[in-house]
Amino acid sequence: MKISTKGRYGLRALIDLAMNSGDGCASLSSISQRQDLSLNYLESIFASLKRAGIVIGIAGAQGGYVLARPANEITLQNIMTVLEGDMSVYDNLGEKTKIRSFLNRNVWDVIDRSVDAVLTGTTLEDVLKDIEAQQVSVDCSGL
Repeated sequence: MKISTKGRYGLRALIDLAMNSGDGCASLSSISQRQDLSLNYLESIFASLKRAGIVIGIAGAQGGYVLARPANEITLQNIMTVLEGDMSVYDNLGEKTKIRSFLNRNVWDVIDRSVDAVLTGTTLEDVLKDIEAQQVSVDCSGL
């Protein structure tokens, strides 16, 4: 399984949005600058996220985007499914051979369950807390 730039950039942008929107909204141009991402590409990504109900677009001069739900209610699975589709590495071609059957049960299915557990068990809020904890750790180590 390879996660595309759409998935990687989209996840970075949503984490940035959650970190920097505060009580208001964040513009795509500010996210683009902070994350060094193409503004045009972000517009495409956020259009998908908006259609899926993960973000809300606010029109106007002071507009931008906000999360549609609290960060603790948005899982990485919610995000990656919108941006990447099915995340499975499972061999859908059937189990016609013993080797294929073995790999499906003992390798691909195990990988799928592990990836699913991480993505469904991790919310945007979890990511924000982990990033904050790492920053505190780095800041304190310099004392």
